[in-house]
Order: sequence, then structure tokens, then C-alpha cells
Amino acid sequence: MKTPISICWLRRDLRLEDNAALYHALKSDQSVLLLFIFDTEILSKLSDKADARVTFIYNTLIELQVQLNALGSSLLIKTGSPIKVWQEEILKECAVNKVFINEDYEPYARKRDGAVAELLAGLNIQVQSFKDQVLFDKNEILKSDGKPYTVYSPYFKQWFAKLDDFYLKSYPTEKYSNNYLQISPLPFPSLAEIGFEVSELPIPGKDFESKLAAYELRRDYPYDDATSRIGIHLRFGTVSIRHAAGVAWSLKAYKWLSELAWREFYMMILWHFPQTPTQAFKPAYDNIMWRNNEAEFAAWCRGETGYPMVDAGMRQMNAIGYMHNRVRMITASFLTKHLLIDWRWGEAYFAEKLLDYDQASNVGGWQWACGSGNDAAPYFRVFSPELQAKRYDPENKYIYRWAPEYKQEKHVQPIVEHAFARDRALKAFKEALTPR
Repeated sequence: MKTPISICWLRRDLRLEDNAALYHALKSDQSVLLLFIFDTEILSKLSDKADARVTFIYNTLIELQVQLNALGSSLLIKTGSPIKVWQEEILKECAVNKVFINEDYEPYARKRDGAVAELLAGLNIQVQSFKDQVLFDKNEILKSDGKPYTVYSPYFKQWFAKLDDFYLKSYPTEKYSNNYLQISPLPFPSLAEIGFEVSELPIPGKDFESKLAAYELRRDYPYDDATSRIGIHLRFGTVSIRHAAGVAWSLKAYKWLSELAWREFYMMILWHFPQTPTQAFKPAYDNIMWRNNEAEFAAWCRGETGYPMVDAGMRQMNAIGYMHNRVRMITASFLTKHLLIDWRWGEAYFAEKLLDYDQASNVGGWQWACGSGNDAAPYFRVFSPELQAKRYDPENKYIYRWAPEYKQEKHVQPIVEHAFARDRALKAFKEALTPR
């Protein structure tokens, strides 16, 4: 492949349709080769070699390969550290003229992309980056003083007011399908060659439209099938954010649309405050004296706390890689407030288990539950898992589905008493936040 080409490097945008970087690549003056790198900097940190997310990515790439083969082109698959892959393989195999990418807002991704861009710039290879995984980019929704919003409500007010057909318009990549590099199918590695095994964990489908009406009414009730479950598709870009938001807009599913805004809010927080995955957004919260009892943390992970709603949520996540959002809030609050265990421990466990894990939303949600993040409410909000269960699972349907032992009179005793835990948490938080 010594003919000058453009490369479109796929990462969180695993689709051919309505893809900003791919659209601009196909409109450029060279044939386009699609690239995907199984990033060992990320994969080496995964403890489960049958990680369902890796299988999902792999199967999605197979689908893309079939589509590209039908167009006379192919996907180029590589495995390794991206900077080394570019340096030692791609640049030696291909006459690269331009590289097109969609922007990623996570700290590691920014570092990765910066290193590759610097390498390519030294070879006079241009890298062009585009907004694709959000409707509004990092500097499109700002306060009047040019600073980022740190509270959701005013952010959403401007986000919603600015939303119109222009921002929902798709990129018509199909118009330029003749511009893919015409090439025989390139080698496609097996999962084993990448170092992973096939996962049999079911992946939620892309059909979210039929769920939106129920979501507006029953989203807080975890037993009901009233959530879209397309988080994994938004995470890896198998569903376009413009398509998702456009459908919600047309159906007036404004509550679901507001959840997409939460997603973008947390992405912009992560961009402007890249320290938040490891540091409290409100720095004083890093003074909390966490108990970090490892046995209690293990019980929480297994879903054996003696609190039915907490245990059901953890069992659900451990079993299917998903937990209802209301229950995520309850389980996170329980870990940080009832057990006084560092929110970073819980965030890391969710990162390991959730199919739809997204660093920005997960970090944002955990810091919100702890009280250290982007929330105007004070630290003394401590959810009662029992009251939450009575309100959102009054017939215990969700609890009995995932923690059936609670149907019996004898079951796991609570790991800590609620009133005691609440008082202990308030005391610890007050001591940490009192100016010295």
C-alpha cells in the first residue's frame, strides 16, 4: 500500500454511517483506509479474558469488515500500544498522507492522541480531529465568562435551548462510498490472537425507540423494562448520538434527552477537569478519613450487605454487566456513606463490570453519590436503601429477581445499622470539611 492514502482511525465510533471523521476522510482527496487498534495499554488492565466488551468490539469489527468487503475495501486491524503500532507498523506499511479521528475526551485518550499527532507531525502527516460522540463540544456550552459550567441545571438549560436541526443532522457518508481504498480483505486476527476469549454475555440491542414512552413514565422503577439499555452502543459509537437525540427530540422524550445531556455534561467536566478520575472535584473531600474495610468492600461487591436493594443491584451487575441507574445511585451512596469506603474503589469495580462503562459518566456519578462532585446538595444527603426500596420496588419484584433469599425470613443480616452508619458518615464528612 504505497499509494498515498488517508486513514480514518476508529476508536469510539464503530460504524460507517453518520460518522464525522469518516465523512471528512471520504471527502478528502485520497482513498480512505479504516484502521482499528486493539489498544494493549487498555486491554492489559482487564482482568477477565472473557470480557464481554472486547467480544462486542470484536463482533462489531467483523460486521464492519463485511460491509467494507462489499464495497471492495477492508478494515486494517492492529494490536499493541498505539504509538508503537503507528511507528513500527502502519507508517512502514502505508504511504499515509492524512489521518482523520473523532475526538475522545478521556485523559488517557488525550495523551494517546497527542503522542500519535506529535509523531505524525514530525513526518508532515496532518491529523484532523472532529466532534462526533457529543452534540456539543467542550467549548460550545460555556458560561458568559467563558468558563465551563460545573452545575448541571444551568448547563442543561443552555444545552436544550441551543439544540436544533443543525446539531442533529447526520453525516451522509454513504454518498462517498466509492472513495474507500479498493483492496483485498486484510488479515483479521482471532480473539485468541488478541489475548481474549469469547464472552457469552448477552449484549442489549440498539432498539431504543420503543422504550422511550415507558422511560418517561417508569424510568425510576428497576423491575420495569423501561430503560433503553443503549449505553454500550453510545460508548462504542455503534449508535450515533445525533440519531439517538434526533429520535428523542421527534418523540418529545425530553426526560431521556436530558439524560443524554447529563452524559455530555460529564464529558465536558472530564475535559476541563481531567484530574477528577483520581481526585475529588471538590478538593476538601480528599480529606475524608475513609475506613476502607476490605472485608466489607468484598461483601458489597458480592451483594451480601444485608440490604436487599443494594444486594440485588450488585448481583444484577455481576450477572449481566448492567445495573439500573436508580440502583447505581443507591449502591454508590451505600458504599461511600454507610461503609465509608473511598468512591474510587467503587468506581473501579463498576469499571470492571459494566458493559456500558463510560469513564466520564461513571466518575461523575460516583462523585455525585459521594457528594464530592458536581452537585449543589450538601454532603449530609444519605440515602436509606430501605426507603428507596419501598418507593421504587414496593412489591419487591426487583429484589426477589436478583436476591431471591430475601423471600425467606432468614437471610443475610445487615452489615451495618442505617442510623449508626448515617451518624458515622456525617461525623467523618464534617471533620474532613471543617476548615482548619
